[in-house]
Amino acid sequence: MDAVYRALDRRVARRLRSLPKLKAVYGYDDGALETFRVAKAAGLLTIYEHPITHWRKVRQIQEEEAELHPEWIPTLGALRDTAEKFSRKDEELALADVILVASTFSKDSLALAPRLSAKIHVIPYGAPSVADSMCPDSGRGKLRILFVGGLGQAKGLGYLLQAVERMGRHVELTLVGKRLSTLIPEQAVLDRHRWIPSLPHDGLLAEMARQDVLVFPSLHEGFGLVIPEAMSRGLVVITTPHTGGRDVIREGHDGFIVPIRSADAIAEKLELLATDRGLLAEMKEAARKTVARLTWESYRSQLVDVVREGLERPDG
Repeated sequence: MDAVYRALDRRVARRLRSLPKLKAVYGYDDGALETFRVAKAAGLLTIYEHPITHWRKVRQIQEEEAELHPEWIPTLGALRDTAEKFSRKDEELALADVILVASTFSKDSLALAPRLSAKIHVIPYGAPSVADSMCPDSGRGKLRILFVGGLGQAKGLGYLLQAVERMGRHVELTLVGKRLSTLIPEQAVLDRHRWIPSLPHDGLLAEMARQDVLVFPSLHEGFGLVIPEAMSRGLVVITTPHTGGRDVIREGHDGFIVPIRSADAIAEKLELLATDRGLLAEMKEAARKTVARLTWESYRSQLVDVVREGLERPDG
């Protein structure tokens, strides 16, 4: 992926030199360095999409996690990234005039970036059209829990598994995601729970519609797209402040925000939903209503407004 991004970056940079009457360029994380260098020399506005968490925050969290749970180290990919890659990212950010992020957490993480002078805009990503109906709940069966993402500790998977273990037979867990390593003690986990390595997008939405709760306890995430996707299918979402959930969820109304690394907090919310099915039904309906306002049309409109604002500035 890195090689593809950089080849595209070099090609765009070459084309810029032969394209007249441009006002701006729009670049993407880790694929805009050469483009931005040429653009700045030509006096063009540089707009940068940063859909992730700043690498210093990611590195800090993963190093802490490696100390806390060394058995999960093979799944912590940021620990293997190179200094050269990190340097590229910082230079891209320093060359940006406008930065677009999808969550408050992502914006806050950019405080760790050196030489940053760009204006930062938070525009949450959109959600699919809300489903017409939800999967009925008998009120007597097990609470149906869904996890979506790579099977690694950056997604907080170990903490979810601890919480589910404490819930015993009152819940059933479905995991959708690929294994990130064969070196972690996960086979017993996959044997105990329902595991789907991969699904097409339509299939994922259909699977979501069969569940009650999405638990997304990620330790760092620019924006968890699965959050609005799950809410559009009437799932209550339990997530952390590090996922973009704070920009979408109303605490206790349509979901819950729990601290990172807290199996206890996850278990507490699952227990509440498992025992109070009236509350579960109310929150599921509230999730659909909340996310109905978070459309891709709204995202596009806000994006256009930000770009237009940049182009109309006095020095633009």
